[in-house]
Amino acid sequence: MDNQKSAMFSAALIGGAITGVLSGVPFVSCLCCLWIIGGGMLAAYLLAKNSPVVLSAGDGAIVGVFTGIVAAVVRALVNIPFRSFNIEFLRQIAEGIAEYGGEMPPGFESFLEGGAAQVSVPAFFAGLLVSAIFLSALGALGGIIGVSLFGKKVSPGKTEGVIDVPKDTGDSQS
Repeated sequence: MDNQKSAMFSAALIGGAITGVLSGVPFVSCLCCLWIIGGGMLAAYLLAKNSPVVLSAGDGAIVGVFTGIVAAVVRALVNIPFRSFNIEFLRQIAEGIAEYGGEMPPGFESFLEGGAAQVSVPAFFAGLLVSAIFLSALGALGGIIGVSLFGKKVSPGKTEGVIDVPKDTGDSQS
């Protein structure tokens, strides 16, 4: 059992780290939802590859949830150096919209100038919590898909551990 837990942990670390980096880098992060589903599938593949037993959908969901949590933490850390770049990019988009589309909402300029550049510690952890919940759900979906695709299948002729119970014909006498 401990061997399966360590295999789940290492698969979740690998899948979550790759997914977190891909989800945190600007422009590549546009596919964030697909990255996390793919990361859950990768973690399920790694788990199935090293597992001697047949994995259930629950095993895939568990490894996917852990993958989502790791991805949320890695994504938050990768986003820190790109914060000023993201704000400048958002500012350019807002200026383009204002030029062609009309007015921006009140206070949007002050948000871009100073309010968005500084994030408080509670806001950082609140964003991390929301991200972890969302990415865990998508990671669980990816883990379930991954186990169904890459997991070992039970062959129909193999009945090891199955008890054969005869059908009741209704002729029993009391």
